[in-house]
Amino acid sequence: MTTPTHTSAPAGIDPRGPRFGAALTLVLLVAVLLLGTTPGAFVVLAVVVASFALGAFGGVGRTWQGWVFKKVVRPRLAPPTELEDPRPPTFAQLVGLVITGAGLVIGLAGVAVAVPVAAALALVAAFLNAVFGLCLGCELYLLGVRLRSGTA
Repeated sequence: MTTPTHTSAPAGIDPRGPRFGAALTLVLLVAVLLLGTTPGAFVVLAVVVASFALGAFGGVGRTWQGWVFKKVVRPRLAPPTELEDPRPPTFAQLVGLVITGAGLVIGLAGVAVAVPVAAALALVAAFLNAVFGLCLGCELYLLGVRLRSGTA
């Protein structure tokens, strides 16, 4: 995706940042699955939920993963060949927040299996983004834009 040419779009972001963030999130989600329904799984999923909340309400650059990418990874890379509109990845963070947040809340309400189930759902999306650059939440955002504009 490239940054739209109209002036209402926010400044573009390096598309490698969200993919890197997805890879770090993937590691945490694997840890949740390995921990199962133990208290440790709840704690790690709570970290993922907090990360998604930061990304959903502050933008992908405001997450701890975005900070690591900006400070540690990006200085070692060539400049990006294109920039990406930050709105789709930010929406994807909201989707991740809803899925993992629901799993955490349901788990805390006594259905412990909701924690690994939510982690598994989020893991699929994180894997596709980190490995193949396919952001499911971004695709949902773009579908919503097309539906609102009547071009779907």
